[in-house]
Amino acid sequence: MDRQQEFVLRTIEERNVRFVRLWFTDVVGQLKSVAIAPAEVESAFDEGIGFDGSSIEGLSRIYESDMLLQPDPSTFQVLPWRGDEEPTSRMFCDILTPDGEPSASDTRGVLKNVLSKAAGMGFTCYTSPEIEFYLLKSKDLGASGFPEPVDSESYFDHTPGGVVQDFRRKAVTTLEEIGISVEFSHHETGPGQNEIDLRHADALQTADNIMSFRTVIKEVALSQGIYATFMPKPFTEHAGSGMHTHFSLFEGDTNAFFEAGAEFQLSRTAKHFIAGVLKHAPEFTSVTNQFVNSYKRLWGGGEAPSYVSWGHNNRSALVRVPLYKPNKMQSARMEYRGIDSAANPYLAYAVILAAGLKGIENEYELGGAVTEDIAAMTSAERRAMGYHALPTSLHDAILRTEESEFMAETLGEQVFEQFLRNKRQDWNAFRAEVTPYELKNNLGIL
Repeated sequence: MDRQQEFVLRTIEERNVRFVRLWFTDVVGQLKSVAIAPAEVESAFDEGIGFDGSSIEGLSRIYESDMLLQPDPSTFQVLPWRGDEEPTSRMFCDILTPDGEPSASDTRGVLKNVLSKAAGMGFTCYTSPEIEFYLLKSKDLGASGFPEPVDSESYFDHTPGGVVQDFRRKAVTTLEEIGISVEFSHHETGPGQNEIDLRHADALQTADNIMSFRTVIKEVALSQGIYATFMPKPFTEHAGSGMHTHFSLFEGDTNAFFEAGAEFQLSRTAKHFIAGVLKHAPEFTSVTNQFVNSYKRLWGGGEAPSYVSWGHNNRSALVRVPLYKPNKMQSARMEYRGIDSAANPYLAYAVILAAGLKGIENEYELGGAVTEDIAAMTSAERRAMGYHALPTSLHDAILRTEESEFMAETLGEQVFEQFLRNKRQDWNAFRAEVTPYELKNNLGIL
């Protein structure tokens, strides 16, 4: 038994933890959980905990349903919102086959495979997400037939006694109690819309943190009688919720993206990485924007990026190179602005990092930075300058992914097939649905 496992067992005993929750995700990033008794934890470390994988979306087929959960002791945390009467903890899990091998359907494992490839190239990957979400009065629709935000505030507003300030204070405190460091929190542009930015961490820890983050945000909201949603675009007239993420590669203590004196202080490694991300972005958009509603955000304005491009301090670009601290080597990074807050973080980070690594391997050349607002250009101007559009719907995104050898290779055969199957079901259900838009605009005239 290693030291981390010993620490977990000792903490469970010392804090009288009554329930240990084992967390994992399905193929679309839905959090799953099973609680075990403290007496079963040591056995779970040694042998795993069996469960029926065929009942979880994308994990296994019916004739190979037996799976094992292997808890990762480094992710152990006591959950503060469960209280002191019956203390509850959680650990994230890797998914194994009955013979103890990593499951090809584990999305956390997909990210671990990409990070292993990066390590073989000498890189450690760091990420920091800016996570947006809406706070609503209820998950039910109001009298207008639409969600009702908890306030009418806007970007960076500070309203004394405002419900969202109390919410953010409690949410940030709770996040820090479970070991998630917060850098910023503020009101966003939409009414009831908020953003909380997490400090940089290695990509696997960040993905775990995002799964915990979503749970904390929803728990804190419910405790205050409101509802939190990570739906990409809950309001037609207001901005969608993105999850802009900053990426950097380090070689030991050296930031591989930094080169003193270069334009934007970007190294050749950084330029190849960005070129790889841009080249493969249309192929992986089905993963970073996985719902029908995701494309209302991408194509609904509000600074959401719709075209494949990069720039410095250009918020219409898909990839942005920020220069907050231009002379600080450690701060050199790229920001991918396409991800929305509902993405499976394991798969989203896996495909973006894999695309960047492929750009480094094949020395993809990076084109010029865009300085104009791409959305304001005409179609002819965009074509002349070589700015290609991201997929305009989930259907288009699925087709691009289906044709992509890069995506099949990165996700692995099983996740690739199961993810696409799930997304096809989403699209087929949507296109058969009669929407309020059709009834409003067609029923009275046709």
